[in-house]
Amino acid sequence: MSLENMISQFEKRASTSEPIGGKLKFEVDGVGIIIDGTSKNNMVKASDEEADCTISLTAEVLEKLRDGDINPMMAVMGGQIKITGDMGLAMKVQSLMG
Repeated sequence: MSLENMISQFEKRASTSEPIGGKLKFEVDGVGIIIDGTSKNNMVKASDEEADCTISLTAEVLEKLRDGDINPMMAVMGGQIKITGDMGLAMKVQSLMG
C-alpha cells in the first residue's frame, strides 16, 4: 500500500468522522501520517511531527485492520501494534478504520 493510498483512505474516513480531539500519528513502516483532529474537522497529512498519540505498525497490519482481518486488541497484545501517548485518543481510531 503506497503512502498516497494510505493518506487517501484516512482522508475519506476522517472527513466523515467527528473530530478526534487531538493529534494522532500512524507510523507505518517508519513513515508518519498525522490525523489532526484539534479543529472542527479532522485533517490528514504525511508528517513526522509530534503527536498526542503515536501508533506504530506495518502496512500489512494496517491493511488487515482496515479489512477486519485482525483484532486490534490482539494485535496490540501480540506486539504487532505499539501505542505511545494518549490511550484515550488511541481508542478513537476505530471510527477512522471503517
